[in-house]
Amino acid sequence: MQPQWTPRIGWNDLPAHVRAGVEGVLGEPVAGFTGQQGGFSPGSADRVVTPTGRRAFVKAVGPALNAASPGIHRKEAAVAAVLPGTLPTASLIGTFDDGEWIALVLTDVDGRHPHLPWELREVGLVLDALLTVARTPVLPALGHLPDLASDVGPAFAGWERVRADPPQDAAGWVLENLDVLERVAARGVGDLRGECLVHTDLRADNILITPANAAVLVDWPWACVGAAWFDALSVLINTRVFDPAFEVEPILSGHPIFDGVAPESIDGVLSGFGAYFTDAARQPPPAGLPTLRTFQRQQGDAVLGWLRQRFAARS
Repeated sequence: MQPQWTPRIGWNDLPAHVRAGVEGVLGEPVAGFTGQQGGFSPGSADRVVTPTGRRAFVKAVGPALNAASPGIHRKEAAVAAVLPGTLPTASLIGTFDDGEWIALVLTDVDGRHPHLPWELREVGLVLDALLTVARTPVLPALGHLPDLASDVGPAFAGWERVRADPPQDAAGWVLENLDVLERVAARGVGDLRGECLVHTDLRADNILITPANAAVLVDWPWACVGAAWFDALSVLINTRVFDPAFEVEPILSGHPIFDGVAPESIDGVLSGFGAYFTDAARQPPPAGLPTLRTFQRQQGDAVLGWLRQRFAARS
């Protein structure tokens, strides 16, 4: 299965003053660009190059495309500006912001998205990068970041909303096990407290694999502070979205990012994700994001299929 990303505008679709603002950040005109697809923003995403060969990655959006997206870009800029340079991330060069349109100018990472379906080797590269993030102290400049458990708590309480108004296409197994799923998800929220920088939205389109076989983690607007293994589990969920038979259990027991994490904690966060995706997928699509709900439904199917297997293995 290949993802159906949200259609993006390109560099030439940006207002002239926004393009000029980006060129002001770069200190040179843009001589060439290559549009990038992927993700769920209707804004632009372009690799640009100047006449002297300087390269950068530019992403820009205005409220007419999606009212929430400019605010998300501003959040990302605030995080990217203070991420430690030792982390496997792209660095912020600068921003252009006219109060409506905002453009982020970042270092252009020489890399590609992971292969889909995922390859085990590339999963390992991403988890190794997350281990680097986990071992890097959170700088005081990131002290404004929300607590992960508090941030995801409302979303992970989605089973309450499913109980009150079951989706028409809800699986019978889900409806039969709502009490257990709700209880397990509540535990999962509590187990997410921690002191590590967490991306919280990690999936293939937010990861680049470099020619040097390293993983770079991009797009940080939803960064939080909490349990490092949350991102790693998100990656494993993503592998199951594109290959339901992907062997994730050996990774849980074999990679140090999961050291000391109780099986019940894994179950809890999987149930919380299931609650979020099940509840969100039945909502109308946001403006400018026509494929988001379909992808959330696919993620819900993946996470609940995995959780059901885990429950069955212990019964």
